[in-house]
Amino acid sequence: MRRNQAMQFFLHLRVRASTCSRASRKEEKFLKRQCLESRLQPASLKGKKQPPKVRDSKLMTSTRVRIDWFMFAIAAGLAVFGTMMVYSASAMISQRETGGASQFTYFYKQFAFTAIGLAAMFVASRVDYRRYMAPWVVYGSLGLTVVCLVAVFAFPEINGASRWIRFAGLSFQPSEMAKIVLPIFLAFFLTKNESSIGDLKSTVVPCIGALVLLGGLIFLEPDLGTTIVLCAIFSSVYFAAGAKLLHIASVAAMMVIGGVGAIVFAPWRVERLMAFLDPFKHSDDAGYQVVQSLYAIGSGGVLGEGFAKGQQKLFYLPYPYSDFIFSVVGEEFGLIGTLAVVIAFGLLLWRGSRAALMAPDRFGTLLGIGLITGIIVQALFNISVVTSILPAKGIPLPFISYGGSSVIITLVAVGILLNISQASSAKIEPANDEVVHRKKGRKV
Repeated sequence: MRRNQAMQFFLHLRVRASTCSRASRKEEKFLKRQCLESRLQPASLKGKKQPPKVRDSKLMTSTRVRIDWFMFAIAAGLAVFGTMMVYSASAMISQRETGGASQFTYFYKQFAFTAIGLAAMFVASRVDYRRYMAPWVVYGSLGLTVVCLVAVFAFPEINGASRWIRFAGLSFQPSEMAKIVLPIFLAFFLTKNESSIGDLKSTVVPCIGALVLLGGLIFLEPDLGTTIVLCAIFSSVYFAAGAKLLHIASVAAMMVIGGVGAIVFAPWRVERLMAFLDPFKHSDDAGYQVVQSLYAIGSGGVLGEGFAKGQQKLFYLPYPYSDFIFSVVGEEFGLIGTLAVVIAFGLLLWRGSRAALMAPDRFGTLLGIGLITGIIVQALFNISVVTSILPAKGIPLPFISYGGSSVIITLVAVGILLNISQASSAKIEPANDEVVHRKKGRKV
């Protein structure tokens, strides 16, 4: 009898030892601890039914949250580079406006905006993006944005447009908020109504209504560029949600009709279109900006003139620190510098799309697609205008152009993308032995 018990005991230890040898290090430590507990178990408790033990949490999951430092570095690098370029492009303008007192007026402001934006990006990366699914967040942010977009018409126009709210010496551009609010609303609504994406009454009309409400108010400012960006966001999110091509084509047709109408009924837009077709013929009026921009990029050559050594920004190129800052980059850093900026946006597109597609839920995927679409489409729009690929339209280059509203909102959007990427990296992964048993159809 004792001999049989001894043989069973040693056989039990042998099985345990062989199991430990096949397991990973973490599993080996766990099994050794289990072996020790079974050997030290009091004789009075042996044979009695014991409560089930909870598996080691280290074996069950891999919950270490990893931030996408690559995406973070791209966004932060572009923002810091933009601050430097704002100084280079605005130094002489600042000196003239202050009567020679300072070259750093625009630089100090942009430095503060960038610092606030980076802090906001960090905070946004720490806030669970699923919180934005709360109805009060979705509809509250939409309502606040609409109120702000209406309020801009109560303030004086600048360069013939009502786009800013001014308070205590500061200005804010509400249209930038729409680039985050619209993706949140669409992601929420299309996730909530996943089973009825193609239903006209319950899904299509409300989504298009949100686009028309935000885009229509922005179009009336007037700001055709941001309206086009919102249409691109809508199309990408709605297509990713599984919408019918007929609905996407309808939105595209609306965009074309609206664009044609905006040009035909606005004489100054007709002039811009004519200048786009032949900028050098209209180099003294509507084509002046584009011609000076092309001169700046051409003067840079391959390597550029050097930082802060550009000439076109010296009162030749209008708004060199905002809408046409990419021209200053081309003149001072040449083809190498412009390609570096384009590649940086391409890498940001890759990481942002990756975060969206790897999101653990539908809401995260749609939200991520909308945010990264807004950033990249705006960048392509700006670069295309500066290089005369598209007609001139005032729209800033994300991260780089001067402006607090643009840089802060863009960095917040990247912060939300960072949080989505963290959520995808924190997915629960079963332990190795669980995978084996699951494949064999056995319960653990």
